[in-house]
Amino acid sequence: MNNIVITVIGISFIFLMTTLGSAVVFLFKGKVSQNLSSAFLGFASGLMIAASVWSLLLPAIEQSNSLGMLSFVPASCGIVLGCLFLAVLDKFIPYLLTKRRKKEGDFVKESRLSKSGKLFLAVTLHNIPEGLAVGLAYGNAFLDSGTNVFMSALWLAIGIGIQNLPEGTAISLPMKEQLGSNKKAFLFGTLSGLVEPIMAVIGIWLSTSLSSLMPWFLSFSAGAMLFVVAEELLPDAKNNSRGNVSTWAFILGFVVMMILDVALG
Repeated sequence: MNNIVITVIGISFIFLMTTLGSAVVFLFKGKVSQNLSSAFLGFASGLMIAASVWSLLLPAIEQSNSLGMLSFVPASCGIVLGCLFLAVLDKFIPYLLTKRRKKEGDFVKESRLSKSGKLFLAVTLHNIPEGLAVGLAYGNAFLDSGTNVFMSALWLAIGIGIQNLPEGTAISLPMKEQLGSNKKAFLFGTLSGLVEPIMAVIGIWLSTSLSSLMPWFLSFSAGAMLFVVAEELLPDAKNNSRGNVSTWAFILGFVVMMILDVALG
C-alpha cells in the first residue's frame, strides 16, 4: 500500500471514529450503562498509555542517542512540558469561561457555558495532542521512509481512533439532553473531532520541517496524552465502574496496543 494512502487513511480514521461515536446518539433513547461507559474509558486509557510508550517515547529516546548518557533528557523534559501545557490550559480555560456580574453590591462569577458546552470544549482541547501525536508519528515515518514505520503510525491512528469512539458518544449524549435534538448533538460531537486531522497535518509539517526537534515533539505529545489519561479518563472510568470492569478493560487496551506496536514496529 502506498505510504501516502496509509497516511490519508490514518488521519481520516481518527476523525471518522469520533463521528461514529457521535452517531451513537441516534441509537440510545436513554443513558449508556455505567459499566459499558467504564469499559470504554478503561480500554481507551490502556491504548493511549501503550501508544505513548511504544509509538512516542521509545522513538524519542532512540532519536536522542547522539546525546549519549543524556539521551533521556528530551523525552523526560518533553513529558513534563506536555503535562504542564494541558495543566495550564485546564486552569486557564475555566477562568475564561466565567464572567463577573454585580449582584446587590457584590461581584458573582457566572459560567458562560453549560456543563455540556464545557465538556465539548474539554474534549476538543484534549483532541489536540491526539491529532498531533498521529501527525508526528507519520512525520517520523516520512523521515524514516520505511513501510513498517508507516504501518506503526497507522496502528497508532487506529488506537487513538478507537478511543475517540466513546469520546464522541460522551459528547453527543449530554448534548442531546441539553439541546433536545439528535441532529444537533451529532453535529457537536463530530465538530469536537475536527481538530484532530488538522493537528495531524500540522504535526507532519513540524516533524518534517524541524526534524532535530522530533524527540521533543514526540515526548511532548506523549506527556499530553498521559496527562489526559491520568486526569480525565481513568478517574471517570473508576468512578463509573462497578467491580473491576475498568481495570480489566485498561489492561486489555494496553496489551492490544503493545502487541500491535511491537508486531508492526
